[in-house]
Amino acid sequence: MYKEIELNTKESECLINITEEVKQVVRESKVNEGICVIYVPHTTAGITINSGLDEMTLVDVVSEIHRLVTTRVDFKHTYAPPSDASGHIKSVMIGNSISLIVKKSEVILGRSQSILFFEFDGPRKRRAMIRVMSE
Repeated sequence: MYKEIELNTKESECLINITEEVKQVVRESKVNEGICVIYVPHTTAGITINSGLDEMTLVDVVSEIHRLVTTRVDFKHTYAPPSDASGHIKSVMIGNSISLIVKKSEVILGRSQSILFFEFDGPRKRRAMIRVMSE
């Protein structure tokens, strides 16, 4: 099964928890045992797994990624504005896909784990592509 999730980001840099949307796609797929791949087709966005229990964790993660790669004008690639250039680097650091195990029609996540979409150059209309495959 293949499905896309549409996201409208509201800030220049943010994390959006898409765990429930992904779980719903997996349930709808009726795949009992298999793999769920989530792919983000953007060069200034990313996807990861981390704690979603405390909203301040998300704030800290966004803040630290921004601290590591600041928006500045001395990047070599300047085709787009500086936020676009720093977004490219952040996307490479975080990655644009994750794979999850599906068991009994549910994605396997740790107790505090959530599926998090990163926006690095918003606000924008974005999407996450989800493919659920059976064994």
